[in-house]
Amino acid sequence: MAGVINLTHIVLGSFRSGYLGYYAFAGHERSGFMREGLDEVVRFAFLTMKLHRLEANIQPNNRASIALVKACGFSKEGFSPGYLKIGGRWRDHERWAIVAKPGARRAGQRKT
Repeated sequence: MAGVINLTHIVLGSFRSGYLGYYAFAGHERSGFMREGLDEVVRFAFLTMKLHRLEANIQPNNRASIALVKACGFSKEGFSPGYLKIGGRWRDHERWAIVAKPGARRAGQRKT
């Protein structure tokens, strides 16, 4: 195991959305395993669960996490000041999301 990826706060109906959380275990950073895993989770969320949107909220100084979501097709949508309390402090986060596009190559699928 190289890390953990989870989908939470899944809402179905007309919203069909979920939040994404993840972390790599020490020693597995920048190995490509998280990219591969995130691609698979996005594919599963869109193709199997039929979700329309996934969102990840990331602290602005977490360059590795931002690079990961960018590599997987996520786009920056905004900035949320004081979004989440971590280590006793309210931390700002950037909001990154990916949306399934009907008829287009599905997010999370690599070109072959």
